[in-house]
Amino acid sequence: MDWSFIIFLVVVIGIILYVIGIYNRLVSLKNRYENAFAQIEVQLKRRYDLIPNLVETAKGYIKHERETLESVIAARNAASSILDAVKSNPGSAAAMQDLAGAESALASTLGKFNVVVEAYPDLKANQNMMQLSEELSSTENKVAFARQSFNDSVTAYNEYRQSFPPVVFAGMFGHSSDATLLEMPDSAEIQAAPKVSF
Repeated sequence: MDWSFIIFLVVVIGIILYVIGIYNRLVSLKNRYENAFAQIEVQLKRRYDLIPNLVETAKGYIKHERETLESVIAARNAASSILDAVKSNPGSAAAMQDLAGAESALASTLGKFNVVVEAYPDLKANQNMMQLSEELSSTENKVAFARQSFNDSVTAYNEYRQSFPPVVFAGMFGHSSDATLLEMPDSAEIQAAPKVSF
């Protein structure tokens, strides 16, 4: 019995098992951030579904603000379309940048919409409007939580992919680039009342 051959065989099998472990960990971490993005998608779609109801409720009260209402719907539709495109590759830098831009535009138009709503006390007091606003606010919180979970998952994936020895094998296994964090504007920051100085 040749012990050197047996030791060599054990070392080779150990290395193969270790590389398989690296591959499986990369796949697992990628699946986690893709799943986390799916949670963002659910919450964003819920928000996108609430926005037309808000606009419809406001139409009866805001007759002279048609442009604001139309811009909210246009921004919502644009963000929804981009979300559909992004879900196929949620780690892509370009996809995350497109989604963040669309969300920023939507948050800005919603901010303008909220300023208009403030000028109509009857609309603010409308029970349906209050309920929709509360649901939208709750959904915003869920989006923020889901985004945090996504960004945590992306960070874990990137840290593992960049560490040694996984970095040596990542490119061979189809994990050649980092996933990108989703940086979206804070809706409260954008929707705050405009500052006026004299």
